[in-house]
Amino acid sequence: MSSVGRCHEVIVADGSSADSTRSVASSLGATVITGPAGRGLQMDSGAGAATGDVLLFLHADTRLPRGWLEDVEKAVSEGYVAGAFSLSIGSGGAWMRVVERVANLRSGFGLIYGDQAIFATRKSFFEAGGFNKLPLMEDVDCVKRLRKLGPVAVLEKRVVTSARRWAAKGRFRNTLKNWLTLLLYFAGVAPERLYAMYYKK
Repeated sequence: MSSVGRCHEVIVADGSSADSTRSVASSLGATVITGPAGRGLQMDSGAGAATGDVLLFLHADTRLPRGWLEDVEKAVSEGYVAGAFSLSIGSGGAWMRVVERVANLRSGFGLIYGDQAIFATRKSFFEAGGFNKLPLMEDVDCVKRLRKLGPVAVLEKRVVTSARRWAAKGRFRNTLKNWLTLLLYFAGVAPERLYAMYYKK
């Protein structure tokens, strides 16, 4: 996660990982904070440690496009309170191109996922309540609240996210599972319940 500006900082919010994430991140100059695992909780902790006026939340398996910093700054200068990039998936074949197309279509309706590198002004993010420390659907929930504060941009440039989730769980099965989770969320099922169902906990 970065707070954006001409001088920007990189904060790694580690969920008590057992690998070399913390040492590698520290050696590359990142600020590392450690806490319990959970996307919403980790990203809210990272946001609390940031000092910049704009926050960008980047998942570990997603890469930003060239020129991302200038694009974010431009969106903020044009009055957007938040935004995200369009999505592409690294490799994966024809089905992944379908998933990309659907993802970018739903983004136009405000259904933005965290793997699109969500960014927001610091003021708007905290005014909206951040990610509410939610274990799942924290991205859609946060963007929904941000949209009440002002316009949210979907930038034309694309981030590249790894196809490993689809490869590990099955391309069709993982896609259907994601769509079902979104439908259940809008049907009113609590994110904590969705998390237990999604990860079979």
